Amino acid sequence: MARPGASVSCYTAPMRRVILAVLAIVAFTHPLHATVIVPLEFRELVAAAPIIVHGRVVDVRAGWVDGRRRVETVVTLRAEDYLKGRLDDEELTFKVPGGQIGRYRTVMIGAPDFAAGDEVVLFLNSAGADRYVFGLSLGVFRVVLDEPSGRRLVIPPPVMAKLAGDAEAVVRGDPARRPLPLDAFEQTVRRVIAERGAR
Repeated sequence: MARPGASVSCYTAPMRRVILAVLAIVAFTHPLHATVIVPLEFRELVAAAPIIVHGRVVDVRAGWVDGRRRVETVVTLRAEDYLKGRLDDEELTFKVPGGQIGRYRTVMIGAPDFAAGDEVVLFLNSAGADRYVFGLSLGVFRVVLDEPSGRRLVIPPPVMAKLAGDAEAVVRGDPARRPLPLDAFEQTVRRVIAERGAR
């Protein structure tokens, strides 16, 4: 029985702790933001990118943009072959969001990394005078040397359908997405362009 003049609480001590915990969670919850990379089917990528070029990276340089509020990387590529579109210069530059200058770093989820010496096939887009990789990392196909055979193989991005064959669902980590020899990859790209042009 409560003493006269004492307040009566209908909540027990454990119940009060639960209510306080719920209020704290609600008060300190912030909306979550996520970067989602929507995979493209290979034919869509070939059709959408105005420039497809095979070459080797010769320079990677980070610089400030937006009044030193973020970092962007400028990559120079020596073109060996254009599979679609054509630029007059033997070397072309394109920009990649993110990069590092000293202790300052800007990270863009899904943006590819490049280093001098990388051999790649790039799917490029342009905005005014600037060029960018189409679809961020989806537009970068790495070329590696297969030591046993001596052939150069094209490695598809992590989220991409098979490079050859009919249209299909995109499955991350599909073991059927095997590297393709560079010449076969180039033939596949040209065949897709020809098929699209015939429609």
